[in-house]
Amino acid sequence: MGYAFGNDPKKIEGYRKFWSREPVKRPLVGFSFKSWFPLDEFRASASWKKDASLTPDMIKPEEFLEDQERLLSEGEQMEDDILRGASPSQAVFWGEGILGSAMRVLPGNVVAEEQNLSWEEAEAKEWSRKSPWYQKYMEFIDVLVRHAAGRYPVSHGTLTGPFDYVINLRGHEQAVIDLMMEGERTYRLLERMGDFFIWITQEAWKRIPLFYEGYFDAQYSLWAPGTIIRMQEDGVAVLSPTLYEQYLKPVDQRVASQFSCSFIHLHATSMFVLDKMLQIPEIRCYEINNDVGGPPLDWMIPYFQQVQNAGKPLLIRGSFSPDELRKLMDSLDPKGLYLYIMVTSWKEVETLRPILGM
Repeated sequence: MGYAFGNDPKKIEGYRKFWSREPVKRPLVGFSFKSWFPLDEFRASASWKKDASLTPDMIKPEEFLEDQERLLSEGEQMEDDILRGASPSQAVFWGEGILGSAMRVLPGNVVAEEQNLSWEEAEAKEWSRKSPWYQKYMEFIDVLVRHAAGRYPVSHGTLTGPFDYVINLRGHEQAVIDLMMEGERTYRLLERMGDFFIWITQEAWKRIPLFYEGYFDAQYSLWAPGTIIRMQEDGVAVLSPTLYEQYLKPVDQRVASQFSCSFIHLHATSMFVLDKMLQIPEIRCYEINNDVGGPPLDWMIPYFQQVQNAGKPLLIRGSFSPDELRKLMDSLDPKGLYLYIMVTSWKEVETLRPILGM
């Protein structure tokens, strides 16, 4: 029996072994032709006028559906280990929009413009179901759920983290100065942004049905047996380890504690605080990008090993040459390892499969 988009329920066992870090012969593996630039993957968003404002009324969720199914259809031929699903546009900064940020369309991307609020304005910031961005986000989820009709999982969208929201409210440089000069006041604002992050994630999951009795993150095709949140702290790149540990770490811990399968998305720019993050038991899983144009794989491997040595499931997303993939396989334990590999051709898939033991 064939399953739409390759979403065979037998794949759940691989995810369960990943989360529990059971001994396996090879990693969990997914291949995808998706690009790093979700704006251009959908005709609906690629048509948005560049260097112009993006408003909620410009987003028509129904116009994304045809391209969404086209992208998901790779799963019917790929013969890998993963499920495939959908979320509201990953190009849109939904959280920042709900908090009042204006958005601008750039070539290949959307940016949420910093609000540069005064302390009083930032501290008075509220969020509401009446926000046009909230309503569009939930409309997008509802459209996907109806259209999926159980054929593929639907998930929350791509959200940034508490410090990223503080940066949006106060400005990039000012947020760092705030932590150094008015740490306790900034910590209280971080706590409020943690509350917002928990709230908006839970609001989404009130509308999303479980898939094979579990939860899902569409950006990384990650199924989980328990409640899930996709955490992120890209702004941490401008902090010192001391500032992270004193002010942001307790906020991340509280956010993670609200969900049984919390995972965090990281770049190479966050590796200098990885040891601090690994001290948070409530963060169950670590997703680390092997970014295009980022540091060489040899530089990243010790950090991958650090996650594994801490007993945490590790998800690595990126593109790899055959030699890089061999090095990765030789350096890491397949137990609790998920490789989400970005490819550009079927020939590349067939070249990499034997290296992975497939």
